Amino acid sequence: MRGVVLHAPGDIRVEHRNDPAIIEPTDAIIRISATCVCGSDLWDYRGIHPVSEPMPIGHEYCGIVEEIGAEVTTIRPGQFVIGSFVASDNTCPHCLAGYQSACQHRKYVGADGAQAEALRVPLADGTLVATPGVPEDELLPGLLTASDVLGTGWFAAVAAGVRPRSVAVVVGDGAVGLLGVLAARELGAERIIVMSRNASRQKLAQAFGATDIVAERGEDGIAQVMDLTGGVGADAVLECVGTGESFQQALRSARPGGGVGIVGLPHDVSVRGQELFSSQVRIQGGPAPVRRFLPELIDLIWQRKIDPGPVFDLALPLEKAADGYAAMDSRRAVKAILHP
Repeated sequence: MRGVVLHAPGDIRVEHRNDPAIIEPTDAIIRISATCVCGSDLWDYRGIHPVSEPMPIGHEYCGIVEEIGAEVTTIRPGQFVIGSFVASDNTCPHCLAGYQSACQHRKYVGADGAQAEALRVPLADGTLVATPGVPEDELLPGLLTASDVLGTGWFAAVAAGVRPRSVAVVVGDGAVGLLGVLAARELGAERIIVMSRNASRQKLAQAFGATDIVAERGEDGIAQVMDLTGGVGADAVLECVGTGESFQQALRSARPGGGVGIVGLPHDVSVRGQELFSSQVRIQGGPAPVRRFLPELIDLIWQRKIDPGPVFDLALPLEKAADGYAAMDSRRAVKAILHP
């Protein structure tokens, strides 16, 4: 099969790789219908995470089941399925509590590289969710978002405590932040303030439900949020970036008693205990338990009640994956979808 391999920072190649095979009886093999580049893949692409040898890459996927292991019972060949970037058994105490990304037997699906023509998915029964049928092509982008970026934005909103008639702030206008806007809208937020300096992303944020745009950052951005909320601050803040500046902006935009949902992978983030203590702000987040939300998100997309697909503003064949990475790295694209 063909698959994307990161050789070194900035060096993306599409190469012939061995076809995946069943290794454990709980595995499934799927033929990829669509995959994409994630913002977190850029940490490796930029060399912020060390790359010591060529590695398959990609962890967002949907497709048709081709083969299942002897112990797989909940899915069958021919079904269209979506899974999380973390394979989980969905039966351990952490999974049953809704934190499948912390499954006691978790495996990282991206280790085999989902930006490819086919993929082995471990713990298939607990990881993969079948759609009601094979979807029309127009639903593919939206369904693909459920594999990670929509589920992550949704978790940010849930962790932040978005509720009906609440005021939400979204820090970050990448794909996760934009779909965090959609999630906040669906969860009932009355006002959604988005931190963004990019005109095209501001427009998409408004299409997803943003009511206010704040272009300022740092102290000025926090002051703008306070001005918009009458000096109170937000009930819920979605931190979708992961830098020290974005974390401070999120923490200080929340009102006392409010919440911050952190899903941006942290880099150089530090918070003084006294500051956190004095803020009286609740913080929750981490790797999103996408599997918790998959059935609900699939149903919303399938019934055409939400359309997260427009977050993909660049569509490419798998062979041109390097162009997708370059476009996202330079912020010429929000998110690139790849078609094998």
